[in-house]
Amino acid sequence: MNIVLFGPPGAGKGTQAKELSKQYDIPHISTGDILRANVRDGTELGMKAKEYMDKGELVPDEVLIGLIKNRINESDCEVGYLLDGYPRTIPQADALASILGEINKPLDAVLNIDVSDDELVARLGGRRTCSCGESYHMKFNPPEKEDVCNACGSELYQRDDDKENVIRQRLTTYNEKTKPLINYYENLGILVNIDGTGTVDGVFADICKVMDQYK
Repeated sequence: MNIVLFGPPGAGKGTQAKELSKQYDIPHISTGDILRANVRDGTELGMKAKEYMDKGELVPDEVLIGLIKNRINESDCEVGYLLDGYPRTIPQADALASILGEINKPLDAVLNIDVSDDELVARLGGRRTCSCGESYHMKFNPPEKEDVCNACGSELYQRDDDKENVIRQRLTTYNEKTKPLINYYENLGILVNIDGTGTVDGVFADICKVMDQYK
């Protein structure tokens, strides 16, 4: 099954994708994880991407398209894939359709996790990160000791793109550039809306009901 998991920043795409990857034994392809790894490692690509991420803007297409094409062509995607964080614009969707057509791996469905802007600000603003890679949420998954990582004892920090002013800008960018993809995929007849305001387990169960149709 070839699936895109779609939704605004903070909708829970990454969390759901990781569990869905285990459940259905298909690779989780996350542009966010790839980009953050490059930022953490200080690569040229990472530094270029960070300039845009810190301002709440989308990373340019030329940075992302090559990564996605190479990843989907890897052998573990022969049985299917779960794409998270791409596409984000109509041109990216067109480019993805072209790539998938070349390798005969068209999308089965685009699952849109729907969450309100106010809920998203509350979710993202509570996130804290550690330099060791561990992440927390001050409400939903707090560390044992305030602002200290359970795993290594280092001080936690708030990423620049998790601050409220940047979150609001990210959502504005999403609504202007990415939300039109809802109509794009709806017109193709492959969009499925998922209510993302419930519990993590509840949203997961709703997504599984849809994905079971494509097994």
